[in-house]
Amino acid sequence: MRSRTVLIALVAFVLATAAACDSNKANRSSSAAPTQTTAHPAEHEGATGAAAPGSPTELGAQFEQLLGQHALLAVRQMRGVVAGQRDFREAADAALQENTDALSRLVASAYGDANGDRFKQLWQRSITDLDAYADAVANNDAAAEQAARTALVADSDAYGSWLAEAADGRVEAGDAPNDLRVHVEHLMKQVEAYAASKYDQAYEIERQAYEQLFMVGAPLAKGSLTPKLAARLDAPPEKLRSAFAMLLGEHMELIIDAQRATFGGSPEFKAAAAQVNANTTALTKAMGAIVGPQKASEFQSAWGNHVEGLLAYSTAAADKDEAAKAAAEQNLDGFAARLALYFSDIVRNVLPVEPLTKAISAHDTHLVGQVDAYAARDYGKAQEMERDGYQQMLGVAGTLVGAIQRTVKPGLPVGGSQTGGGGTARPAR
Repeated sequence: MRSRTVLIALVAFVLATAAACDSNKANRSSSAAPTQTTAHPAEHEGATGAAAPGSPTELGAQFEQLLGQHALLAVRQMRGVVAGQRDFREAADAALQENTDALSRLVASAYGDANGDRFKQLWQRSITDLDAYADAVANNDAAAEQAARTALVADSDAYGSWLAEAADGRVEAGDAPNDLRVHVEHLMKQVEAYAASKYDQAYEIERQAYEQLFMVGAPLAKGSLTPKLAARLDAPPEKLRSAFAMLLGEHMELIIDAQRATFGGSPEFKAAAAQVNANTTALTKAMGAIVGPQKASEFQSAWGNHVEGLLAYSTAAADKDEAAKAAAEQNLDGFAARLALYFSDIVRNVLPVEPLTKAISAHDTHLVGQVDAYAARDYGKAQEMERDGYQQMLGVAGTLVGAIQRTVKPGLPVGGSQTGGGGTARPAR
């Protein structure tokens, strides 16, 4: 698919460009304080009484994180409607509301309280209309589908009008409604495919939906900033962080999909696992752009073992096999240690092995915890572990990027790994 090829090429280009930057210049770009203060609320802390981000780059990162998470929560909520999973749907509704509240607070910190309130109204309306669309699909009600589609188009236009006014000309008039239209189209198409048991299509669109909305975060942040401050979000170190955060956050969420699909049967699991493998391929190519094909091949092997270990645990949980669960956890500890050694090596021991091992083990703990909660039908707990794990994984991305910026020098091989398709996700049955 052309959009997927372009994305992978873009990530590789960003990573290679960022890695080739002089590290001192990168540090100045990423850490310099704002040099001017205006009345615009995003350019200084505490303007609205909300917890304002500390820098333009932090603002962009938070918008990316929350928007990417919103896309995935919305996907799962809509599928819960179609599947008639009342308990899961209630947990998904609560998670979506929590995400909306956090997004609204962030908008208020960037654009002011009044705009935060208006954003929340518009965002909740679109969630309501997406829910209505999923309900119409579940009931095979063509008239209701069309009514919900019309409402979602109107939601996109209203959001675009709001942002154009709130950003005071800093956002192109057509960009904001187009961004939201693409988002809702993704969500409508994925739930249609899911309801028709076209799982390959549904999970591929889900991944597109996450990536698209994650990348809307930077433009949304820029709309609240002067051009000088907004330019910081285009600095190579920030592009590198964003690319890594997107792919590692995606890894976390796709593993969750595959783990939960283990309980739903082979066709859905295979579709979810295919997207896990696609993410591994993208990560491997991205690593290849920094450290070359040989080290990327080492990454691919270690990462593939990590993926398979996590899915072996979910299979054991689905089978209620406590011995297999214990064995899988023991294997995960070994995989975490190997990955930590790998990452420490490529950043020349700037990051010690022990803290890296703990960070990767924490990632595994979140995934093990969420699948145990899901197996017990404690969907609220599963959503909580998902949220915490997603946030933790983005923190790992930032830590790795900081180390790469300090240690990787110009002249490293540039280009994607030639080693193939990534660690293959498959059921352990």
